[in-house]
Amino acid sequence: MPALVLLGAQWGDEGKGKATDLLGGSVDYVVRYQGGNNAGHTVVVGDQKYALHLLPSGILSPSCIPVIGNGVVVDPAVLLSELSGLNDRGVDTSKLLISGNAHLITSYHTTMDKVTERFLGSRKIGTTGRGIGPTYADKINRVGIRIQDLYDESILIQKVDAALDFKNQILAKLYNRRAIDSAKIVEELLTYADQLKPYVSDTTLVLNNAIDDGKVVLFEGGQGTLLDVDHGTYPFVTSSNPTAGGACTGAGVGPTKISRVIGILKAYTTRVGAGPFPTELFDEDGDALRRIGGERGVTTGRDRRCGWFDAVIARYATRVNGLTDFFLTKLDVLTGWEQIPVCVAYEIDGKRVEELPYSQTDFHHAKPIYELLPGWSEDITKAKTFADLPKNAQAYVKALEEMSGAPISAIGVGPGRTETIQINSFL
Repeated sequence: MPALVLLGAQWGDEGKGKATDLLGGSVDYVVRYQGGNNAGHTVVVGDQKYALHLLPSGILSPSCIPVIGNGVVVDPAVLLSELSGLNDRGVDTSKLLISGNAHLITSYHTTMDKVTERFLGSRKIGTTGRGIGPTYADKINRVGIRIQDLYDESILIQKVDAALDFKNQILAKLYNRRAIDSAKIVEELLTYADQLKPYVSDTTLVLNNAIDDGKVVLFEGGQGTLLDVDHGTYPFVTSSNPTAGGACTGAGVGPTKISRVIGILKAYTTRVGAGPFPTELFDEDGDALRRIGGERGVTTGRDRRCGWFDAVIARYATRVNGLTDFFLTKLDVLTGWEQIPVCVAYEIDGKRVEELPYSQTDFHHAKPIYELLPGWSEDITKAKTFADLPKNAQAYVKALEEMSGAPISAIGVGPGRTETIQINSFL
């Protein structure tokens, strides 16, 4: 049975939560492999809407074991609050497994994140201010705090002291802020130890054994391809690797065990935060996409920037992830447009460019080249098969598939759990 990766093929917010949840009943494990509570998934189950930030979407499927892998950074207060909220709504969270090697977001990480963004002013990255970047920086600088450190107080004290030694110099001398008391940080972190302990596990061993035993494992990425720290629109990116390769390092599973890589594509394009966005709309069409699509960040609460579908980005996502399938979401949002522009290439310095430029400068100055596709006015939310879609909607999907370089195997025609057309099985 397969191990699958499911990830965002744009700038995030493509609807990964719905796709993961739909597969949740067919898979045995759903694994978050990177990011933290800067990612948000909205999952609609019946008349219930769930906003998940740190937990894998599979936690809503009773037959599935949700896993937070070693590549995730965990804010313990946020995690426990999210678990409590789901428990209060009758969701069983007892199966959750958390890697002991996952790094902890502390209060000093969120402090550093916020004061740094304020200091940057107009040059700010547009982070969520949740301490994600500083936590990953500590991880790379080898002064990070891991979940397993909660269970050895002497090591925890040494690590917190080491992490704050330099940070307090910056806070006092550069930002004119009061130094942080390391003893209070240790005291705070230790309050989480007993609450987290039932979930802590050697998740790498669990997942490899599961795959060897023929279980189906789904690796769920947060954010999206164009926010990858290596392959995204740097520096306007996240601090981890949402691309398919990140699943291997973030969960401890070798690439030879991955059989399918599914990219989630929105039928148009959105982005949160700063950075280049060639197809961004500043007119009534952009406002309509935002309004009809409910384009407000699940985690940030910020309005998303909206634009037409960008096939250049989709082709790039296919290439860097080795995508085998696409899940196209929010096709219903486009109902009502007489014509729908699709970006098929860029104009850069007077030249037509059909692949994503590696140069940040070139991408910043890229102008979209559009093809107009005929729209449709019929309600598609009740469609159960591809043939149920209006002819123009079918043609739109087929055009996106041809431009993007991988088959579209499922289509979201509404926000609900059942409002999906399955064309090809992912399993």
